[in-house]
Amino acid sequence: MAENGDQSAGKWPLVKYSFQVKWDDAEFIFQEVSGLSAEAQVIEYRGGNSRVFSTVKMPGIQKFSNVTLKKGLFKGDKNLWDKYNLIKMNNFERSQVIISLLDESQNVSISWKLTNAFPVKITGTDMKADGNEIAIESMEFAHEGLSIIK
Repeated sequence: MAENGDQSAGKWPLVKYSFQVKWDDAEFIFQEVSGLSAEAQVIEYRGGNSRVFSTVKMPGIQKFSNVTLKKGLFKGDKNLWDKYNLIKMNNFERSQVIISLLDESQNVSISWKLTNAFPVKITGTDMKADGNEIAIESMEFAHEGLSIIK
C-alpha cells in the first residue's frame, strides 16, 4: 500500500521553476531565491555533580540566514534600487516578505514568510564586453523569522 507522498500514489516532489515574491504591496519576479534556512544554536551544559563525562545539549537561540533574491535587469527597471534607497540609518520600515512556490497552474503550492525583513545589500550586474549572459541584479534581505504559511 502506498504511503502519503509516495510516487506510486501519483504524488511527486514539487518543481521549483516558478515562484513569486511579495514585498509589502509590490510583487517582484525573481530568477532565483536562496538562503531559506533556520538553525538553532546548541547550548552545551554539564552539571558539576554529573557522573557522565560528557555534556548535555539543549536547543538555544534561533538564527536565520540572509535571503538572496536574483532577477533579470530590464531597461528602465529601477524598482529594487528605489526600495533600497529608502534605507536610512536605523530608520527603515521592516516588512513582511512572502516567497511562494507555484505549481504548473501558477497556484501557490507552499509559501515562506520572512518576518521583519529589510534589505541589507543590493548588487548590480557585472559587465563583460565578451559575455553573452543576461544582466542579473540581486538583493539580500536580513530578517528575524522564517515560517511556512499553510
